Amino acid sequence: MESPAMKKRVLLIDDEARVRTSLKMVLEPNYEILQAADAQEGLETFRKEGPDLVLLDVILPGTDGLAVLETLRSESRMTPVIMLTGTKSVKTAVDAMKLGAADYLSKPFDVEELRIVVDRALSSQALEREVKQLRAQVVQRYAFHNLIGKSQGMQEIYAKIEQVADSRTTVLITGESGTGKELVAKALHYNSGRREKPFIALNCAALPETLIESELFGHEKGSFTDATARRVGQFELANTGTLFLDEIGDLSAMTQAKLLRVLQEREFTRIGGVQSIKVDVRIVAATNRNLEDMVRKGQFREDLYYRINVISLFLPPLRERGEDIPLLAKHFLAKRVEEEKRPHIEFGKEALEVLTRYPWPGNVREMENIIEQAFIWSQNCPQITQEHLPTIMKSDSRSSSLRDDTLAGRMSLEKAVMEFEREIILDALKRTNYVQTHAANLLGISRRMLKYRMDTLGIGRPDNGSSQEPEPPVQE
Repeated sequence: MESPAMKKRVLLIDDEARVRTSLKMVLEPNYEILQAADAQEGLETFRKEGPDLVLLDVILPGTDGLAVLETLRSESRMTPVIMLTGTKSVKTAVDAMKLGAADYLSKPFDVEELRIVVDRALSSQALEREVKQLRAQVVQRYAFHNLIGKSQGMQEIYAKIEQVADSRTTVLITGESGTGKELVAKALHYNSGRREKPFIALNCAALPETLIESELFGHEKGSFTDATARRVGQFELANTGTLFLDEIGDLSAMTQAKLLRVLQEREFTRIGGVQSIKVDVRIVAATNRNLEDMVRKGQFREDLYYRINVISLFLPPLRERGEDIPLLAKHFLAKRVEEEKRPHIEFGKEALEVLTRYPWPGNVREMENIIEQAFIWSQNCPQITQEHLPTIMKSDSRSSSLRDDTLAGRMSLEKAVMEFEREIILDALKRTNYVQTHAANLLGISRRMLKYRMDTLGIGRPDNGSSQEPEPPVQE
């Protein structure tokens, strides 16, 4: 049994004291009971105490219970109201349900039915609140101002999202793989009037040609060999909401033609069907391919291109958003800290410099993965250092730094080449636990040449006592 502090509170509004007493006896073991003998007292108690559920008599002195129901529903849509009556009037029940009553019970009550109806109404209320909370979180998560970046390119994206989100205009999002095109699509949806409606995402490149049409438009039972039941397509699922077509440039010519018809007519027919189905769907498309070039080559329909490219949003690659890199890195790190409930951890100065210099060929998606790896490797550490980052990042960053120093006249070419060679050899030795034969094989040179370069560059064995496999003597 729940403690009094944890109990749900039920308000009984009934002018008959014996009815209130009976209801209290049945419900009190599980709920905290509040009572009112008339409409005015009931409304005052409701406003003051904010109960979780109301049991309301239809017939009250001087006031119609349905009028009280209307007032309760106007003041709190989330609080369920169960109507009570001594009559079995079907019309009263229907009127009450139309006004928003959660359920209806007739006197005298069946004790078990009363408990079931109250439990069910409170469970539905809890579910409705959870759904509302989750929707609010989703809206907040994809709000355009929560997209990470302060660069000029991202500021332009924010402004365009704000301008076009609350319209049904088709939007084409372009940019390299991993730049966050689906995140922008969700920002468009959750900042529009369709935010409470479905957001359906379909990766056109992830499905074979034989399945893409069925996935988009659905099929009727028996329309082809494996069609053992009717299937509802993504267009139907997204009705009144948004359909995000990722990698739209991968659609075949036949599917492009059918998609164009849906965009023009706003209706389609399931595979094997005869009835046209009308839909109200906003299309947001995305691609990392050059659609204009594909149109010139005859690989993408020109009329479809102009139909989807009403508004165009280009997402710049991360390497062109240098000032956003520290912001994104800290965002992904904070996200992991929150998820894992770990103590505060931050990036060391050198680690941030490595992240900033790295060219990020996989863009934001690659960064999120790398920050997750660094987070895992940095267990029990107060900082993420260079050692927690993948070797390839440090090599690429070091190479970029050496190039910049050489071109700026801060370092001679000979010195830069030696430094770069030293970094590569040290990396190979670390990967092979300083077994020179294996390191030489990894570098594609002889062990003799490796030993010569190590001596020239002043690279010796580590002095940390780690065990290495004994090396055979170098033959002169």
